[in-house]
Amino acid sequence: MIRDQRSPEARDLAGFRLRGREITRLESFSDAVFGFALTLLVVSLDVPKTFGDLVNTMRGFPAFALCFLFLALIWNGHYKYCRRYGLDDGTARFLTCVMLFLVLFYVYPLKFLFNFSITSLLFDSSANPVSMTRPQLSQLLVIYGLGFAAVYLAMTILYLHAYRLRDVLELTELEKFDTRYQILRLSILVAVGLIAALLACIPFLRSWSSLVYILLFPILRTSRVIHRRRRLPYLLAMANNPAG
Repeated sequence: MIRDQRSPEARDLAGFRLRGREITRLESFSDAVFGFALTLLVVSLDVPKTFGDLVNTMRGFPAFALCFLFLALIWNGHYKYCRRYGLDDGTARFLTCVMLFLVLFYVYPLKFLFNFSITSLLFDSSANPVSMTRPQLSQLLVIYGLGFAAVYLAMTILYLHAYRLRDVLELTELEKFDTRYQILRLSILVAVGLIAALLACIPFLRSWSSLVYILLFPILRTSRVIHRRRRLPYLLAMANNPAG
């Protein structure tokens, strides 16, 4: 099912026509799953009974903040997808459920990895209750990398599905260009996750498995700058032809 495309015009800041303007059961279900995933990230479910317990709980706050940020980015990406394309057919529902399943799988490796790394980096490593051998760390990085890649692969396929229906959705040339850019951007995230998982399997390259994620910032920033420059002709064409 594709929601009515002829509702009153509404565009987001990118000039993309919003086709999904009503909250569906699928989106409500997605929000509930993301809310449950955030609950699993909570630093501690027990209220601290002593000041020492409070200090130990607060040590996990930086890791929780980063985990929260990553899940919020995934949620925001899916939110934009739903608003821009308004797809509610069987394929979109199936792919969304796959993505949500992977997000729930992704939560515990995400929390475990950041609790181990961030807490050890910012605080006394001897006070960190999490300890691992090098082979176990490699396995954790592989699990994290594969989970990272799988979540964004599901998002990539969602955008590919929307692009396949570009004529049905009546996408403009600007919207087609933006959709292709999102597919490229998500594909980069998938590739980085797979590369990180591969590096974690090689003992003398294990340390690069974590550092490779840092490369995402300059890569994605550069791609965004190039994308903004290349979409200017489309924006000019849209301004000259508002009906298109």
